[in-house]
Amino acid sequence: MRSSNPVFSRRGFSRDNGHAGFNATPQAGAPATGNPYAQGTAANPYATNPYAQTDIQGAPQAPARPDVMTIDDVVTRTAMTLGAVIVAATAAWWALPVDQENVGKAIGIAIGAAIVGFVLSLVNSFKRRPSPPLILTYAAFEGVFLGVISNIVSVYWAPGAAMQAVIGTMAVFAGVLIAYRTGLIRVTRRFYGFVMAAAIGFSLLMMVNLLFAVFGGGDGLGFRSGALGIIFGIVAIVIGACILALNFKQVEDGIAYGAPREESWLAAFGLTVTLVWIYIEMLRLVAILSGDD
Repeated sequence: MRSSNPVFSRRGFSRDNGHAGFNATPQAGAPATGNPYAQGTAANPYATNPYAQTDIQGAPQAPARPDVMTIDDVVTRTAMTLGAVIVAATAAWWALPVDQENVGKAIGIAIGAAIVGFVLSLVNSFKRRPSPPLILTYAAFEGVFLGVISNIVSVYWAPGAAMQAVIGTMAVFAGVLIAYRTGLIRVTRRFYGFVMAAAIGFSLLMMVNLLFAVFGGGDGLGFRSGALGIIFGIVAIVIGACILALNFKQVEDGIAYGAPREESWLAAFGLTVTLVWIYIEMLRLVAILSGDD
C-alpha cells in the first residue's frame, strides 16, 4: 500500500532497476517483515540488493554498501527543500507588492508559479530516479506561490496570518511525529485505507466546489468559507496530519530496508508536499476565522 501523497503513492521507494519497492509481490513461504503495507508475508525488498545491510534472516551481508539512506540524509534533504520554499516565499513577499495597483500582477505570477510547481510535482513523482535540481526547482516555484498568497491574506484578511500558519504547521508536524514515535499513531492497513478514502473523497469534493466557483462565481458550494469552511479546513488539516504519519512510516521502512541514499530526496519531496498542503489549509483557516471576528 502507498500514501496518498503523490510522491509516495506511485512507488514508495520502489525502483524498476532492481531495487524492489515495499509492494513487491510476496514470495511463497517468505517470512513476514512486520511491514503493514505488505499484501501478505514478504521478505525485506532490499535483502538481495547491495544496499541492504542484513539478509532476510537478519544475518549481516558482506560487503555492506555505505551509500544507504539514513535519517540524517532525510533531515538534511528536507531542510534543503523546505529552505528553498522559505527563501523563494520571502523573496516573492518583498519583491511582488500586493497593493491595489499591483495585486493583479502578483496574483497572476502566483497562479503561474502554482501551475509550474504542480507540473514539476508530477514530473518528480513519476521520474525513475529522484532529481535534486527538479525537486529544488519545484520548491522554489511553490515558495513563490506561497509567498504571494500569504502576503495577500496578511494584507487584506488577517494581519499576521502567515506566521500563525507557520506555527500551526510546525505544531502539527511536531505533534504527529511525537504521536508516531510514541506509538499513539500506528500505521496499519486499516489506517491507510481510512486516510486514502478520506483524501480521495476530500479532493473530489474540493474539485467539484472549484468547478462551481469557476462557472457559477462566488465560493461555489460554500465549502471554503464561513462555518463550512472552518469545518472543511479542520478536516483538511487532519487528513494532512494522517498523510504525514504515512510519510514517516515509509521513511522508517526505507531506512530499515537499506534504501539507496538518493531516496532521501524522494522522502524530502514527499514531506514538503504534505507540509505545503497543511500550511495552505492553516492559512485558509486563519483567514476564515479572522473574517468571522
